[in-house]
Amino acid sequence: MKRVNFNTLPKELLIPKDDGLCNHLIGKEIPNVSLISSSGDYVKLRRQESFKLIVYCYPMTGRPDEPLPENWNNIPGARGCTLQNCSIRDNYDEFIKLNAVPLGITTQSIYDIREMSKRLKISHDILSDNDLIFTKSLKLPTFSINEKIFLKRVTMIVEDYKIIKVYYPVFPPDKNTIQVLKWLKKNI
Repeated sequence: MKRVNFNTLPKELLIPKDDGLCNHLIGKEIPNVSLISSSGDYVKLRRQESFKLIVYCYPMTGRPDEPLPENWNNIPGARGCTLQNCSIRDNYDEFIKLNAVPLGITTQSIYDIREMSKRLKISHDILSDNDLIFTKSLKLPTFSINEKIFLKRVTMIVEDYKIIKVYYPVFPPDKNTIQVLKWLKKNI
């Protein structure tokens, strides 16, 4: 099995285009659902807090012991989840200083999320929406390979239950962290 380097993006990747599938999200309330996290706890997404919630949805993080799904690099925006998670991990303290908490959501199993969190030393919550509860309630864009449904990459900033800012499509994925931090600094 050929080893994949998840820490870089291949130069020939297709760039995702805005298909309008997230235009409905601004002003929408976050659903009242709880999803299981990498730590094994259920995390409630709709909560009254003094901080902003940065919800970043992504397709999947690859595993070194498994091949990527067929044609993964040919799907615009699919590649780069490891880079995105590591970028958020590396800037976590900056998010906290700006009164914001990042939260990752993927349709991967909790088993895969735990493996990734341990391997990449991700300490913030990554949630499994394996049953598509969150995805369907917000009508988030998805794609499928061999009957497995994956989220398209989207980042939402939530305040007082409402989505106040949306980044979609997100590319390159590791640069989205800088975009969000700049927005937070301007909108404290």
